[in-house]
Amino acid sequence: MPGDATTGVTWDADVLVLGAGVAGLCAALAAAPRSVLVLCPDEPARSSSSALAQGGVAAAVGPEDSIESHVGDTLEAACHSADPEAVLRIIGAAAGALDFLEASGVDFDRDAAGRDLHREGGHRCARIVHAAGDGSGRAIVAALWARAQAARHMQRLTGWRAVSLLAGRDGVGAAQIVDALGRTAVVRARDTVLATGGIGQLYSVTTNGAEAGGDGLAMALAIGARTAALEFVQVHPTALRIDADPLPLLTEALRGAGARLVTARGVPIMAGRHALGNLAPRDVVARAVWEHAQAGEDVLLDATAVFTSERASAFPGAHRTALAHGIDPAGSPLPVSAAAHYHMGGIIVDGSGRTSVPGLWACGEVACTGLHGANRLASNSLLEAVVCGRAVGAALQAASAAPRATEPAPFEAVAALDARDARWLRLRERMWRAMGPVRDGATLTAALAATLTERAALRPEEKLLRHRYTLAAAMIAAATAREESRGAHWRSDFPYRDPRRDGPRALREARSSAPACG
Repeated sequence: MPGDATTGVTWDADVLVLGAGVAGLCAALAAAPRSVLVLCPDEPARSSSSALAQGGVAAAVGPEDSIESHVGDTLEAACHSADPEAVLRIIGAAAGALDFLEASGVDFDRDAAGRDLHREGGHRCARIVHAAGDGSGRAIVAALWARAQAARHMQRLTGWRAVSLLAGRDGVGAAQIVDALGRTAVVRARDTVLATGGIGQLYSVTTNGAEAGGDGLAMALAIGARTAALEFVQVHPTALRIDADPLPLLTEALRGAGARLVTARGVPIMAGRHALGNLAPRDVVARAVWEHAQAGEDVLLDATAVFTSERASAFPGAHRTALAHGIDPAGSPLPVSAAAHYHMGGIIVDGSGRTSVPGLWACGEVACTGLHGANRLASNSLLEAVVCGRAVGAALQAASAAPRATEPAPFEAVAALDARDARWLRLRERMWRAMGPVRDGATLTAALAATLTERAALRPEEKLLRHRYTLAAAMIAAATAREESRGAHWRSDFPYRDPRRDGPRALREARSSAPACG
C-alpha cells in the first residue's frame, strides 16, 4: 500500500485503475483476484461525474419493452453512426447489469409492478431505472465504493491524479501522478485502466464537475493511442441557468413526466421541430434551446404540473436544487440553459476495453465503444459504464500478468492548474463558443489557430494545462474536418448529413489525432 509520499517515490501495482466512477469501480471489482490500486483525486461522491448522474440506467426490462426496441432507439439517436454489434452487446447485457448493481447494494426504486421505470428523450417507452429518485448516480457510486472498500484485492489512493502515462518498448508500464501539494510519484503497473470520465470542464458552460477536464483522454493522445469521434460532444438542453460552475442538471425524466420547454411568453419551443416534441433526442432539443438563447429569449422548463402532482416524489434532487436557488418549481418555471454534458468520442477500444497501446485499457466516458455514435441516447451511459467496466475487469482477470518494461521515471515538475487562470478561462469560453451546439468553419478555424498559439507559449511544467490545450485543439480539428451535420455535431455552413459518412467505420477512419498539436 502506498504510504507517505515525497517527490521521487516509485510504487508498484499489478493493475492500476485511474478513476473511481462507475466504470472504474466495476473494472476494479471484476478484476479479482488480481491486485488492484484505484487512484482518484477525491472521494468518488465528490470527484466522479457518475455521482452527478440523475437519470439512471436504461434497460429493456418492462413488460412491453424489448432489447430490440432499445437497440432501435439507440441506433436512431446515434444518427447512422453507432456500431450495431457494440450496441447489441451492451444493451443485451442491461438486465444482468441491473442484477449486478442490486447484488452490490443498489436499492432501485420500485412501484406496485416492480422496478419503477421512467421515460426520457429518444426512448419509445419507459425504461430508465432510478435509485433514490433523481439521485441515481450518487446511490450507485456509494454502493460500489462501499463494496470496493471491503474488497481484499483492492487498495485505494485518493488525493492524487495522473499527469502522464509512461510507455516502454512493450506498452504502457507506469503513470506519473501528482497530489494537491505538487508532490510527484510514479506507479509502475502491469496493466493500466483509464476510467477518467469526460471533458465537460473544457467548456465554460457545463454540467460536469471540476475533475472532468479530459485529462485521461489527453494522456492517451500524448502516447499515440487511437481515438475517434472527438468532435461529438453532447449538450444537455436543461441545465438550471444560474450563476454557478458547473450548472446543476435538471434531469430529462422531468420532461418524460410532463414538463415542457417554453419561452418567457409561454410559447412551446419544440412545437413543430420533432415528432417527439419535448422528448426529441438531445441534440435536437439542445439546438432549440441554444437558438432561442442566441436570439435573446429566455427559455424555461415548466415543471409546475409535475411538482404539484404525486410525480414530484420522483425528483427530490431537482426540487432541493431549485429551492436552494430561490425557485419553487411547483409555482414557477425553471430558467434553463444548454450545457456541455457528455463526450461520445474517446479512446478506441475493443469489446474487452483494450486500446491500441499494449498495457492500456479504457472504459466509461473516456472510451469510444461504438455504442453512442454521433449522439448518446439518454441514460445509456451508466449502462455502458457498468457493462464495459465489468468486461475490462474480466479481461484483466484472464490477462497475462507479465511485467512491462518502462523507461526510467522522469519525475518532471508539474505546476498546479489554477481554475482562475486567465488562459484556462479563455480556452473554456472559446470551446463553448466554437464547439457548442452550433458550429461553423470560420469560427472553428480561428479557434484552432488561437488554441495552438497559446499552447506553444505554455511552460514545460504546465503539463495539465498543456494536456487540455492539446485535447481542445484535437477536438476543434476534428470538428473542422467534418464538413457535415450529424447528431451532436451541427455545422451551420454544412447543415445536412453526408450519407457517404454513415456507419461506425466513418467515425473511426475520420479520427483526428491533430498532428500539429503534437
